[in-house]
Amino acid sequence: MDRFLDVTSLLGIALIFMVLYSLRRDHIRAEYSLSWLAAACVILFLSRWPQALDWFSGELGIDPPMALLTLLVVIFAIVLYRLSAMLSHLRDNNIALAQKVAILEYELNQIRPHDDRS
Repeated sequence: MDRFLDVTSLLGIALIFMVLYSLRRDHIRAEYSLSWLAAACVILFLSRWPQALDWFSGELGIDPPMALLTLLVVIFAIVLYRLSAMLSHLRDNNIALAQKVAILEYELNQIRPHDDRS
């Protein structure tokens, strides 16, 4: 169990550093990094505080490693759902913007029909 918690702690720390590195290099935006940082902090918190993990596993009625693994899956599912919702919103905005550009091009061509701009 201790080895599992140590590995989980290292993974949490690695996730924190990866997110901070990506944030610094502008590979990820700040609003997206908050979800990942929160997830990494929860992982690190539970892997370093066995009493909280024991309480959580007792509430679920399963072994502590399985409780931690279950929590990790739930946390990452929530983060991925949040990112999917943001991506869907951005896609909808992109479609609306493309439609507005097409309307503006059409209106511009109606005003200046002899201009061969593409």
